[in-house]
Amino acid sequence: QVQLVESGGGLVQPGGSLRLSCAASGFTFSIYAMSWYRQGPGKERELVATITGAGTRTNYADSVKGRFTISRDNAKNTVHLQMNSLKPEDTAVYYCNALVQARHYWGQGTLVTVSL
Repeated sequence: QVQLVESGGGLVQPGGSLRLSCAASGFTFSIYAMSWYRQGPGKERELVATITGAGTRTNYADSVKGRFTISRDNAKNTVHLQMNSLKPEDTAVYYCNALVQARHYWGQGTLVTVSL
């Protein structure tokens, strides 16, 4: 079955960086787009970034453009989110997402807290 396991969250000061990782299994990873979503306190879940199966195209939410970079390693079935210049408003639980055969799959989430 499809499994997504995130890691890399934590507490970071404003202006700092974190790198999230998502290990995927149970499907042919290289042919499916992968995404990162986040849900901040009291907010709805929002799409942060998406990368195509081959890794040739990416899309970002306006709020993270120029600060976050999504990438993938199809040999290792992993997807990453490099987050730089973090802001307090980036505080959220970050979720890895795969849309496989018209069904969304989610990881358990990893908490990112941006605070002094």
